[in-house]
Amino acid sequence: MHISQKATSHSTQAAGIRVANCEQSACVAYFAALGIADGLALEPQSGATHCKMSGAWMQVYAPDCDTLSLHEHAHNLQQEILWSMLVSPHLFEFNNLEALSSAVRVRENIVLDARKTALAFKTDAAERPSEFWRYEEEAGFILQAGTGLIKALVSATQPEATGKLYDFSCYRATEYVILLGLAQEAAVHNAPLFEQLQTLNEKYAIRSGQFHDVFLHEYGSLEAPLPARFYVPGDRIWFRNPDAHSSDVTGYEGSWVIYVGSGLFSNFWKRDQPFTLQSKCLEIFHWRDGVQTNAAGELWMDEAIVDACVQDTLHKPDKLQNILQQMMRIRDAKGIYADGGCLDATREYPKQIDPSACELSLPKI
Repeated sequence: MHISQKATSHSTQAAGIRVANCEQSACVAYFAALGIADGLALEPQSGATHCKMSGAWMQVYAPDCDTLSLHEHAHNLQQEILWSMLVSPHLFEFNNLEALSSAVRVRENIVLDARKTALAFKTDAAERPSEFWRYEEEAGFILQAGTGLIKALVSATQPEATGKLYDFSCYRATEYVILLGLAQEAAVHNAPLFEQLQTLNEKYAIRSGQFHDVFLHEYGSLEAPLPARFYVPGDRIWFRNPDAHSSDVTGYEGSWVIYVGSGLFSNFWKRDQPFTLQSKCLEIFHWRDGVQTNAAGELWMDEAIVDACVQDTLHKPDKLQNILQQMMRIRDAKGIYADGGCLDATREYPKQIDPSACELSLPKI
């Protein structure tokens, strides 16, 4: 079932990718090597090359910047990532082809890491493998002496490494996955930055708002929202709970996920059941049905009730249609619970870390 925004395919145009310090022929060769040639439109722009997919190509493969089906035509993940960027209404800018290549590899790392991530969900607890991490009140979870950052992040998020699931919030989980993707790229292509990340995490954990400021770009806005079905693999996305009552349950204010390509969003609690856009919206809608109150008067979520309600709705096409029409709207502003749905207007993606154009400025601790 496809619920679309009011915008039509001709009203949302691609801004694509701008690569500075790059001849057009080099861009052609780069994209061709990744299977992107037909429909690619290139335009020289004062020392740079502007790259995007043509309007005719988008009408067939990505109308209204819809990227959720691009995997059906892509031969690999990097091709899907680049196609998604080339149809983006937001302009992605790079200093050179090396910076673009690095950014694509980071996104690929994040997707592959997110697909492997499996966690326990406890809103009132946090746990990490003690062999690799220790907790300090001010610093948060920091590396044990002599522990490598990549191995520690893998041990906390990928149960094959330790045989155990660790307790995370969805927000913190996305931070670990993004940091791991960046660290994996830096370890191979920017060794000085990797050493800085290693040293920093031995002393202090960058979290929450600071993590966003240090590591991420945000694009789109409530005034100019991104298209409802536009996502680039490796993006971090917020799905808001538009129900005021159930959003008071700790951990159910909304849901942070990674878009892992193939039309799917990460499900860290049930790794083998990633969400589609429809199933994510439906789950969040039925949180309102799962709210319970314990003996102490505290709200909690009965996931079994939520699951049962989801299954019931899936067998009622008219009800499903009505719910999706409601949920697949751009969310209301913070603190407002009115006519908005659960879709955010923005996405987040990692800053560039290629040595020639590194955007990270790590805090001095």
